[in-house]
Amino acid sequence: MSRFHKNRDACFDGNANNESSASGSSGQRTSYLDHEIAQLTKLRSGPHKLLGCVGPGRIRLPVSTVRMLVGREGNYSGRGRFSSGDGCHVLSRYLPINGPWMVDRMKSRAYVSQFSADGSLFIAGFQGSHIRVYDVDRGWTVLKDISARNLRWTITDTSLSPDQNYLVYASMSPIVHIVNVGSATRQSIANVTEIHYGLNLSSEDEDEFGIFSVKFSTDGRELVAATSDCSICVYDLGADKLTLRIPAHMSDVNTVCFADDSGHLIYSGSDDSFCKVWDRRCLGTKGQPAGILMGHLEGITFIDSRGDGRYLISNGKDQTTKLWDIRKMSSNAINPGLGDEDWDYRWMDYPPYARNLIHPHDQSLATYKGHSVLRTLIRCYFSPSFR
Repeated sequence: MSRFHKNRDACFDGNANNESSASGSSGQRTSYLDHEIAQLTKLRSGPHKLLGCVGPGRIRLPVSTVRMLVGREGNYSGRGRFSSGDGCHVLSRYLPINGPWMVDRMKSRAYVSQFSADGSLFIAGFQGSHIRVYDVDRGWTVLKDISARNLRWTITDTSLSPDQNYLVYASMSPIVHIVNVGSATRQSIANVTEIHYGLNLSSEDEDEFGIFSVKFSTDGRELVAATSDCSICVYDLGADKLTLRIPAHMSDVNTVCFADDSGHLIYSGSDDSFCKVWDRRCLGTKGQPAGILMGHLEGITFIDSRGDGRYLISNGKDQTTKLWDIRKMSSNAINPGLGDEDWDYRWMDYPPYARNLIHPHDQSLATYKGHSVLRTLIRCYFSPSFR
């Protein structure tokens, strides 16, 4: 697996609070963050203005839980109940005290897990060829137990269709498979109890490759996939054919997703450390990206779109999660050459000195640290309420 060449001398020390982009100082960065994404967060997490009012034009926050409850019973807001912002304001001061607890145990390692959009289902994929779909609302009972077909190494990714009737799973193979999870059959054994329809994302003259990431489009008509041969692919389910293949990066493409409901924009992330934005309406013959986002020092393990065609988050092997606004993207990628080429996240701890390194041309809005991104392609997601 290729590595992003790095050199400690090309960077400077710092932290997430004082990072500066190529376009301005840390003060400018702070003011830049105070825009619509910050405002939307405040609207969705703040209490009703009458609950925090302590005088004409005076608001005092936080509002006590007792005052919030009294206001709800007195119907101060006129709704007769807490809004999502009211509930968030109350619950934000409490930590969960129950759990975690074990729901299920398998004989092999779990590589993939994800809630459905409405939170009613949970999908887990295991190295031993099993995928289980759990019904969260019914005590985490197993709704579907899927035995995968033609597995190579592990289940690398799964994606649930928007109507939650179909699930696609990928492996280190150019073929992805679709399963009907809405059927009455609980045990789904490939081509024994149910058909696992295979979709070939390669052409006859191509070498073998694996798929690290696969996602449904919002309308459920297309799939987008990230491959080990540095490409991203789009498959039309209605036409049953591969419609687009882009040589997207200089190394493995670990993650890919559609940016919004239109399906025109695609985000991708690679071991070359770059997030790229692709506009299918203007790819041209050379297949150039609409823009590039720089800031990670190591490979990118996952990308999640906020769904508005503007904001995304990424998780990186540099042990950071970053928030991006594609309006800050550039047309050219700059490789500053930072870090230790010999480091491998699959079996080595991250070098302590590297935790304070900063990309000199970081274009991200914010950087979040404190978690580990080791051994496998760790995911990151926007919370459903934030969307």
